[in-house]
Amino acid sequence: MGRDPKPFFSTNSFVFCCFPAQANFAPYFYDNGASSTNGNMALFSLSEDTPVGSHVYTLNGTDPEGDFVTYGISFESSSRNFFSIDPNFGNITLIEELDREREDEIEAIISISDGINRVSEKVLILVTDANDEAPQFINTPYIILVPEDTPAGSSIFKVQALDKDTGSGGSVTYFLQNLHSNKFTMDRHSGVLRISVGATLDYEKSRTHFITVLAKDGGGRLRGDYVVFSATTTITINVDDVQDTAPIFVGTPYYGYVYEDSHPGSEILTVVAVDGDRGNPNMVLYNFVNGSDEAFRINETTGAISVVVSPSQLKKEVYELRVQVSEVSSSGVLAAQVSTTVTIRVVDLNNHPPTFYGENGLQNMFELTMYEHPSEGEILRGLRITVNDSDQGANAKFNLRLVGAGGIFRVVPQTVLNEAQVTIIVENSAAIDFEKIKLLTFKLLAVEVNTPEKFSSTADIVIHLLDTNDNVPKFSSDYYIARIPENSPGGSNVVAVAAMDPDSGLWGEVKYSIYGAGAELFLIHPSAGIIYTQPWAALDAEVTSKYNFYVKAEDTEGKYSLAEVFVTVLDVNDHSPEFDENIQETTMVLGTPVKIEATDHDAEEPNNVVDYSIMQAEPANVFDINESTGEIRLKAFVHSLDIIHNITKNRDCTWSVLVQAKDRGSPSFSTTAVLKIDILDETLHRGPMAAFLMQTKDNPMKAVGVLAGVIAIMVVITVFISTAMFWRNKKSNKILPIRRVIRKRPSPPSRTIRAEWLKFKRSHAGDKFAVKDELPNENHNNNSLMFTPPPTAPALPPPPTPIPKISPTEWTVPTVSGSLTPKHTRKLLKEKALESPVQSALVSELKQKFEKKAMDNKPYF
Repeated sequence: MGRDPKPFFSTNSFVFCCFPAQANFAPYFYDNGASSTNGNMALFSLSEDTPVGSHVYTLNGTDPEGDFVTYGISFESSSRNFFSIDPNFGNITLIEELDREREDEIEAIISISDGINRVSEKVLILVTDANDEAPQFINTPYIILVPEDTPAGSSIFKVQALDKDTGSGGSVTYFLQNLHSNKFTMDRHSGVLRISVGATLDYEKSRTHFITVLAKDGGGRLRGDYVVFSATTTITINVDDVQDTAPIFVGTPYYGYVYEDSHPGSEILTVVAVDGDRGNPNMVLYNFVNGSDEAFRINETTGAISVVVSPSQLKKEVYELRVQVSEVSSSGVLAAQVSTTVTIRVVDLNNHPPTFYGENGLQNMFELTMYEHPSEGEILRGLRITVNDSDQGANAKFNLRLVGAGGIFRVVPQTVLNEAQVTIIVENSAAIDFEKIKLLTFKLLAVEVNTPEKFSSTADIVIHLLDTNDNVPKFSSDYYIARIPENSPGGSNVVAVAAMDPDSGLWGEVKYSIYGAGAELFLIHPSAGIIYTQPWAALDAEVTSKYNFYVKAEDTEGKYSLAEVFVTVLDVNDHSPEFDENIQETTMVLGTPVKIEATDHDAEEPNNVVDYSIMQAEPANVFDINESTGEIRLKAFVHSLDIIHNITKNRDCTWSVLVQAKDRGSPSFSTTAVLKIDILDETLHRGPMAAFLMQTKDNPMKAVGVLAGVIAIMVVITVFISTAMFWRNKKSNKILPIRRVIRKRPSPPSRTIRAEWLKFKRSHAGDKFAVKDELPNENHNNNSLMFTPPPTAPALPPPPTPIPKISPTEWTVPTVSGSLTPKHTRKLLKEKALESPVQSALVSELKQKFEKKAMDNKPYF
């Protein structure tokens, strides 16, 4: 570091020089050492798991004259091109995947050129190992035979696995995976398999054991991660039996055929028997017991049966030969013996199709009764079918297939030579459904393969299905919607639900029940499914208009399904509109409507929709009413009080209107009410006091409270002034005489004059207030309209003098009333009667001051 790299000239370098008039020196590579990633690739190594496309090295060199240099890399013709290079910058990129196990070093030729001189060097790139190989077992598969009397702890086999990696990645250890089987153990280093201590092998309990062996390497780095590879294999251990079982015939029953062109001595068939102790079998010998009639011979060692006479000399069509096989022990003594029957038929040449046989001989229809939905893969054991072709050789080869089975069953075997037992296996259990089809029929077809005649035969397979309770009752709908009028009597039918159970017999019977929070008012017929109301149920749409609950359909074994029921109680027009009791008193100002309101307590439209109309008005054709909102307006031509005075002689502008509220139900109900409407002109009430009195007309207690407040303020001011005068006189040391002015209170005018005054002075700001107070004086205060000087301080007024009763026509307060008489008027009068005398006195005193000021506006001393 810190100095220029030294030029490196390899013995394998090739320098191509041209000598012009002036010498030009060749370029050269830098030698930066084995640990460097740039230079001349001296001692360069690369891991085999380097990803393709990676930048792995940078060639670096220079030219003595400072000329621009280019780089190159090439390979032998027999080698793959593992790298590509950027000629200008010398960047080398991996373009082929490396595999150390296939090629652990790469020879390449690198070059540098200044355009005139070119220098090439041969370099050797080492491919280093990565743990990219898994262990591989050799000499597989592993199948061993172990005598059942092998002692515990004995070594019975050795497995071996190789890992092509080096180092820890190439070391292999062994493990047994199925540790639940404790009959065997394995040495983890050597791979030796032993019978566990205390374990024994038993041929009668288990003839074969399957052991899974796991081979793991020692782990190593692969693409930056630490990985461990493993492999598994299976050891099949066959247990060898001891001599304790009699011989067994293989391939029974036996059928043989003698053709018309057979020669004496021709072999018909061979019976095969083996020692039942198959691990170490003894020799067996064959012989006829009876039935040969000297026409057949059997080889005592091979079991081959041959005909010894010409077929034309055979007197029977079928021969039943009894063949006996005897086991010969190792000492030559005959041991166990068994026998079987061999059927030999005398047949012609290929003139017979394949034939189906049952338990009782030739048969072309096979029937079976079974339950629906058997397991897939189940064998139809009730069908005992044998198929046979009496021909020999290629003439006896035929195929089996099912016709019309629709993929529900398959047949085994599909190709037969001479004869075979036919097995039919379930393929599609779902299609074997009693509810869809109770009888399955299809054909079993046998067709010769390699004969020009293509003889064939069929057998009908008939399967009778038995039902099982495999279905759940199913409703015709997941939910039911019903509507019932609210006036329906108890026990009325609501809705009928239906559920079907396709099963037969008792399994198909359905029982209904209902439950849920909304089911209290309903019952259901357990078998018919009709939902009806309880005998005592009284439905009311205004209380509860919707019910929902669940209905359950259940078969005899408890299988069930549910559906939801929604019941809507239909509204019946059973309520009349009712006017609001609180519409008490109001005033119609010109241009402003008066609104009435009636409520119909029915639950649904149109039963609870109210229309309003004017039945009668005095005078007529003055008012309009909005039939939907109940707003009453004056007709458009009535826009002043003068027009009203021209229409009627009633100068107080209080009219009565008979209105009707009618619902839209069928039949329709209606209610009428008499409204008293007091009409005012808002232009006559522009002063603050008039506005206040108009606002408090319908609430007299508010006016009383305001007046009481004014009086209290005046009392406070009077006390303040008196106190100030007292202190001023005290400072002046003067004694002033007390002046007391007593004025006689004038007599009140007659009621007739007062009524006339009110009649023609309605535009005065205090008129409404004065009229309203002319109701019977509940405080017995008979102050007249003639004003007297008030006292220096508020005091209780003298007892009132009774006054004549005012005519209702002149003193009626403008109100809006319904057909139901409000109770608030009497209540208000009672509340007024209970007011304190002091409050009444204060109101009367304040009223006198207002009247005095209105008459002469003279100060009072």
